[in-house]
Amino acid sequence: MAERKPIESWLTDMDGVLIHEGTPIPGADAFIKRLRESGKPFLVLTNNSIYTPRDLQARLARMGLDVPVENIWTSALATAKFLDDQRPGGTAYVIGEAGLTTALHDIGYVLTDHEPDYVVLGETRTYSFEAMTKAVRLINAGARFICTNPDETGPSTEGPLPATGAVAALITKATGKQPYFAGKPNPLMMRTGLNAIGAHSETSAMIGDRMDTDVLAGLEAGMKTFLVLTGLTTERDTEKFPYRPTKTVPSIADLVDLV
Repeated sequence: MAERKPIESWLTDMDGVLIHEGTPIPGADAFIKRLRESGKPFLVLTNNSIYTPRDLQARLARMGLDVPVENIWTSALATAKFLDDQRPGGTAYVIGEAGLTTALHDIGYVLTDHEPDYVVLGETRTYSFEAMTKAVRLINAGARFICTNPDETGPSTEGPLPATGAVAALITKATGKQPYFAGKPNPLMMRTGLNAIGAHSETSAMIGDRMDTDVLAGLEAGMKTFLVLTGLTTERDTEKFPYRPTKTVPSIADLVDLV
C-alpha cells in the first residue's frame, strides 16, 4: 500500500473542534497560531449557514482565535458556489439568514418568490410556517430544492434545536421531492473549499468531531481524517460506523505538533 504524502493543508470543523458553546477548546489557539506561522493553506469549516465569514471571524476573534475571513468556509458559500456553477445568474427563494442571502447576492443571484429556479433552505433562528408553505408550493410548481446541509439538530445552551435537515424532511414529505444537500457530508463542500485555497486532497487533512459528517466528508474527498473527542462523538461511537478516521485523538491540542 502506497504511503500517504505529508499533510500540506488543513481543513477543520469549528463547533466541537475549535470552540464549544461559545468558548474556545484548550489548544485551539495554539493550533490556529501554528497554522498561520507555517504558511500552510487552511480552512475553518462550518455547516451552519446563519453567519457570514466576517461575522464568524469577529465571533472567533472575541474568543482569542485569529482566523482571517478568507480562511472561513461555510455551507452557505459551498451552496452559492454550486449554484453559480450549475446556473449562473439564477433566481432563488431563500429560507435562511444573512450568511446564505449574502453568499447568493455575491454570486449575482436574484432572491424572489416569483417562479424561482431554486428553493434554497438554510439555517434560521425562526422557521416560519408561512415561508415553509411557500417553499412547498414553489417546489410543486417546478422550483428545484437545495439545502445548505442535512444536520437535523443544532446546539443551543437549552438543548438541541430543529435544524435544516429536519425542516427539509417536512418539505420533502409535503412535496415528494428530495433536496440536494451542498454541505457536509457531501464531499462537494470539501472539494470546493480545497479549490478555494489551492490545495489538493492527497496532501490535505480534515479534523472533525462527528463521524457522520466531518470524517465521512473528508474520507469521500480523499483526505486524511482526524476525529477529536471534544464534540459529539465518543471513541465507543466510532465502532458503530463501517468506516474509520485515519486517527482519533482527545482534542485539537494533540494535533498542534503535526502542523
